Amino acid sequence: MRQRSGEQAGPTIEQVARAAGVSRQTISNALNAPERLRADTLQRVLGVVDDLGYRPNRAARNLRRRESKLVGLRINPADQDRAGSLLDRFLHALVEHSVGAGYHILLFTPRDPDDELAGFDDLLRTTAVDAFVLTDTHRGDPRLHWLGERNAPFVAFGRPWEDGLMHPWVDVDGAVGTGLAVDHLVALGHRRIGLVGWPEDSDVGQDRRRGWLDACVRHGVADPDLRAHCTDRTDEAMLAAGRLLDGSDPPTALVCASDTLAMGVLGALAERGLRAGRDVAVTGFDDSPAAAVVPPGLTSVRQPLEDVAESIVKRLGALLSDEQLPERGELLTPTLVVRGTTDHQRTLGKHPVEEDT
Repeated sequence: MRQRSGEQAGPTIEQVARAAGVSRQTISNALNAPERLRADTLQRVLGVVDDLGYRPNRAARNLRRRESKLVGLRINPADQDRAGSLLDRFLHALVEHSVGAGYHILLFTPRDPDDELAGFDDLLRTTAVDAFVLTDTHRGDPRLHWLGERNAPFVAFGRPWEDGLMHPWVDVDGAVGTGLAVDHLVALGHRRIGLVGWPEDSDVGQDRRRGWLDACVRHGVADPDLRAHCTDRTDEAMLAAGRLLDGSDPPTALVCASDTLAMGVLGALAERGLRAGRDVAVTGFDDSPAAAVVPPGLTSVRQPLEDVAESIVKRLGALLSDEQLPERGELLTPTLVVRGTTDHQRTLGKHPVEEDT
């Protein structure tokens, strides 16, 4: 549901909290449970609420009171040009932890971002869900502002990528992940370590690129020219990797921002009669199901999705029970699963590495 032309959105609960010098929870208590506040605090907060003209969204407030025990989550359609999505493993973990906390996941599949907002609006108006879980957050993400303006509870799998956003979130440190891949490759003796990454307007892609570059600088092997960018498709990754492999001084190892890109790199190597792990080392990211079965086994950064799901459910529970949140955001550390594309029979070095068996 779009805002009508000329209609002014009212202040958000975060803006009221900042103006009053209190937490978002204190604003919620003043409106829903005033007996929890001292008289002077309540009077001061209600004065700011009146001055700013803040009006909480009634549907969002009713969500908590009616307690449907449902949490909404959008799922994207399958893409045949991507190596198995990590969403399957995340969904399984999220459902498991949600059921343990007394919640159930309600999936919906809008066709585009506007449809997703319409889906949010429909679920809020019908109070079919208590809260939402968001995935694939990005800079300028309209969902964050839309839900925040309506005071609707949500937790994001993905950190805020711009200043001023204060929503609860859980994320995985992509820079640490690609840094682990570089550490591993340097320990194997590689000095020409390239990157096949996502376009520069991708916040997640930039995070993973930064980890690759910082680790290369730390080891004294940095060459910013040894990188190529493309969207997350195997065919585009084959072309991007080909440009690096056909250069005058090609890389001996390639760090990829996803397993999908790594599959494209493996295709580019095969076209040139090269073998992954023997001629050129390759690492992926996400440890998708395909990583374990593609010959000779793809070395990949594994996201701790079970821990992500558990942390998200804890934050949802705190939001819906008006309890104090744990720290607003949590950044979790990935590990590296070593397989044949980096010749795991050689020395691995001292860093978080899992041997795939």
